[in-house]
Amino acid sequence: MRTVAAHTPADWPATEEHARAVQDELRTRVVLGEQGPPPGTGRVTGVDVAYDDARDVVAAAAVVLDAATLDVVAEATAVGRISFPYVPGLLAFREIPAVLAALDALPCPPGTVVCDGYGLAHPRRFGLASHLGVLTGLPTIGVAKNPFTFTHDEPDARRGSTSPLLDGAEEVGRAVRTRAGVKPVFVSVGHRVSLDNACAHTLALAPSYRLPETTRRADALCREALRAATPYPA
Repeated sequence: MRTVAAHTPADWPATEEHARAVQDELRTRVVLGEQGPPPGTGRVTGVDVAYDDARDVVAAAAVVLDAATLDVVAEATAVGRISFPYVPGLLAFREIPAVLAALDALPCPPGTVVCDGYGLAHPRRFGLASHLGVLTGLPTIGVAKNPFTFTHDEPDARRGSTSPLLDGAEEVGRAVRTRAGVKPVFVSVGHRVSLDNACAHTLALAPSYRLPETTRRADALCREALRAATPYPA
């Protein structure tokens, strides 16, 4: 496994106003009209991020799986300084530089990317999955552990049941039951994938646990990288 340094670009937003302006501009580039790769084919990559705010360190992991077998194909991590303050709705600006570095360090193309977070299910319709998809051109999916500020009815208890994740009357994603009788996950489109396909990918990636294998493996790896990270100087 390769670990690389993550660097914040010189022109990276430093203020909320600048970050929102970047969101407004990049949001117009999200592609919503593509179906995306079929579940169970090619490669699928999970990305996740862990922080140590006291040390000003962020660690990102990218874990590539064979979509048919869910075997690990490749892994990479990136460690750097936190690139943006904590602001709800702007978390992608804390995560993107490290995630991009981890993806760039992979020895193979990532295929479809599954983010631990949101895509269109975001107050500004541009969460991490959408942001990452626009910057990389890759098909991306957001799978979150909670519904953020949106509402939903509980899906039926059986595995595979779904219900709309709503902002008023607008469907921004779906609650997806990946295990019978267990709390659902919350799936939204990132970039170049339909919502139906994003939900199908999520179920294919979660044969045994609530969270998809992409998220489970990337979460463990980024936490391990954070524990091993050397503190950055002020």
